[in-house]
Amino acid sequence: MALLLEHEFQPLPADKQIETLPFLEAVAHLPPFFDCLGTPIVYSPVKADLAGNIKKIRAVYDSNPTKFKTLQNILEVEKEMHGAAWPKTGATLALMWLKRGLKFMLVLLQSISDGERDEEHPNLIRVNALKAYEIALKKYHGWMLQKLFTGSVYALPYKSDLLKALEKGKEVKEEESIAKIHQFLSRVTPILDAIYEMYTKMNAELSYKA
Repeated sequence: MALLLEHEFQPLPADKQIETLPFLEAVAHLPPFFDCLGTPIVYSPVKADLAGNIKKIRAVYDSNPTKFKTLQNILEVEKEMHGAAWPKTGATLALMWLKRGLKFMLVLLQSISDGERDEEHPNLIRVNALKAYEIALKKYHGWMLQKLFTGSVYALPYKSDLLKALEKGKEVKEEESIAKIHQFLSRVTPILDAIYEMYTKMNAELSYKA
């Protein structure tokens, strides 16, 4: 899967300390995934948000690569640096929203690769997208955004067209595309789970609505 496997994520180390630079370099290739979903009015802002948060985290990392070597270092240093304003500030806030965008992407892909579908319309991905939205983003969105996202599922591409877009236009058998999605998920899901776990442990998760 050309788009998803363009830049592989490093395996999650045993201590779950995720190095900032390799993570950012790998995740920087993922915002174009949202182009594959069509509906620019909804997914272009998601793509821009993802890319913008990556840029914010990179700027903090570049300011002191030694101090911010791991994602946990970023949260720990910023907690001390920003005091009462933390965690609603800096790279901590950017990573919080970045992980939510990635969660939407991963749940959507996992649902497709698990074969979850509307039996009456098996080539549609509405069921998968709604599941991903419910799990990853809905509770952080206000009423207007929720309506916009829920309505957007009717304009999503067919599953076959999404898989073709992820292959950058190449004709590939569905089972081959699904196998590549599994490969991508097996590498990225543990990393994302570790980031969520880190936010929980450090009490850095916020529930305000965008």
